[in-house]
Amino acid sequence: MLRRLGEAACSCEAMPRFFIMYRVDVITLFPQIFDGYLTQSLLAKAIANGLVELCVHNLRDWSVDLKHHKIDDRPYGGGPGMLICVEPVIRCVEAVQAMHSTPGKVLLLTPQGEQLRQQRVENLAQSNRLILLCGRYEGFDQRVTDILQPLELSIGDYVLNGGEVAAMVLVDATVRMIPGVLGDEQSSWDDSFSRGNRLLEFPQYTRPPEFRGYTVPDVLLSGNHQEIAKWRQQQSLAKTELRRNDLFDKNIGFPTKE
Repeated sequence: MLRRLGEAACSCEAMPRFFIMYRVDVITLFPQIFDGYLTQSLLAKAIANGLVELCVHNLRDWSVDLKHHKIDDRPYGGGPGMLICVEPVIRCVEAVQAMHSTPGKVLLLTPQGEQLRQQRVENLAQSNRLILLCGRYEGFDQRVTDILQPLELSIGDYVLNGGEVAAMVLVDATVRMIPGVLGDEQSSWDDSFSRGNRLLEFPQYTRPPEFRGYTVPDVLLSGNHQEIAKWRQQQSLAKTELRRNDLFDKNIGFPTKE
């Protein structure tokens, strides 16, 4: 259920407001990127069931240039590319904040930000409302961060054309933490990096029991749940040691090897 507001898409009419558990406002120069995303898979079901409210706002609607809706300009001091101006961003965030009685936590998606980890995802999922700023071009005027003091987040050590894909990653990661979104809440508990594990997830199998000479481990067919749990723990530790030994580092909150 989407409502069109100029070029902004919003799920706000999905259910009466008091049912909404988690609201995300996305500020972007390219709101159309989210059109298909909002109608797919678990996110669409969460919106339809009133568990999640997601509104996309076009930053150009707050441009001070009423004729061309320009929001960027050349950087002082020279250099390549264009910067997003401070005034339309501040005006936009202040207007979006006023659209709901719950204050939104402002996040800026940037390769210079804190690397997104599962613990941060779980923390953000506890917030009732997020406001995501998606950058473009050479980024934002520094005064945007000076004034708004957003939490700056990166999804990896690489550069994207804009923050929209990163915003989708963040929404996907946090929405599945909301109670009722997943069919089985245990799914988010046992996933790699997640609350019940913090390591890489163990291998999983389904039917058929044999395919092209590759068989399901006997322990998984045994029905012995104690042995299955022990095998899964061993496999999780072995996979983590092989692929992501850094996850055993106590400094970033993961368990040490026993």
